[in-house]
Amino acid sequence: MRSLMAGLLVLMLTSTAAYAQGRKVIAEDLKVAQGAGVEIYVRNKRPDGVTTFPSDRIAIMMHGATYPATAFDLPLAGKSWMDYMAEHGFDVYALDLPGYGRSTRPAAMDQPAEESRPFMRTTNASKALGAVVDFVLKRRNVGRVHLVGWSWGTAIAATYTADNPSKVERLALYAPVWLRTTPSLVQVQGTLGAYRTVSRDAALQRWLTGVPDDKKADLIPPGWFDLWADATFATDPKGGGKTLRAPNGVVLDGQEFWSAGKATFDLAKITVPVLLVLGEWDRDTPPYMAQTLFPLLVNAKWKRFVMLGEGTHTIALEKNRMLLLRTVQDFLEEPVATSSTGMK
Repeated sequence: MRSLMAGLLVLMLTSTAAYAQGRKVIAEDLKVAQGAGVEIYVRNKRPDGVTTFPSDRIAIMMHGATYPATAFDLPLAGKSWMDYMAEHGFDVYALDLPGYGRSTRPAAMDQPAEESRPFMRTTNASKALGAVVDFVLKRRNVGRVHLVGWSWGTAIAATYTADNPSKVERLALYAPVWLRTTPSLVQVQGTLGAYRTVSRDAALQRWLTGVPDDKKADLIPPGWFDLWADATFATDPKGGGKTLRAPNGVVLDGQEFWSAGKATFDLAKITVPVLLVLGEWDRDTPPYMAQTLFPLLVNAKWKRFVMLGEGTHTIALEKNRMLLLRTVQDFLEEPVATSSTGMK
């Protein structure tokens, strides 16, 4: 009987995996209005033929401090993270904040950076995320969605969740930001103006910071960095594919909050299930941040901390990317088990 049950379980798991792999995924590019003259670019992927989704099968992905959301829908080995989620039955969205990627850029970005103040701070970004959340809630006629944040995107998603707990199903924080005790890898020399300019070479150098020398050669599969850089740097119409401008609001927040011992959100207000996940070689948001943050999530319904081996801040685009994708997917899909003791 045990052999029969084991065989049936293997068959069920194999069939489920094959079904997920065989789903056709469709894409849609959307624009969400936020105030006068501001449009937020949103990428949507979902299984073909499905237009109705429950709240626990809808997710919104939030990018970090420097680059737009291109990494979420980059077809590495023929499949992006968004494809992976859609194959599992999810209606998934990724947005570019105003000033990033394919969203509206303010006039200050057409002037020398030093002529204007930094813009798009965490509170502004949280409101932009909120506009997209409300758009999706109305579009799918649901009350809540999952949020998946990466790097600074974790602070944005956590800030939104703390202020709007009734609209969030679960909160996945990949490479979470918390109070900083080490220098940031994002540094601006001289006057902190409206934006900073980043080169492809600088992006790669930052990416590989903290990786042991004997592990660097095979960390990023051949062609993957160029695929990401081509897609990402092409979103800046003035960079010629070689440079990219990024708003400096996040840098100012780093100076006034994270490096000053203050957070941009109240942890006590986060009551939904939370996942913290990162790579062991992350030097942008080092492991001590997640390790410090985890026990402070005292009101989360339940929580999980996962550290992935041989991965950096950008493990989503590295050889071990599937470890991250599966970890997040399992967290979003896992049913809440209640034991006989009542523990969750």
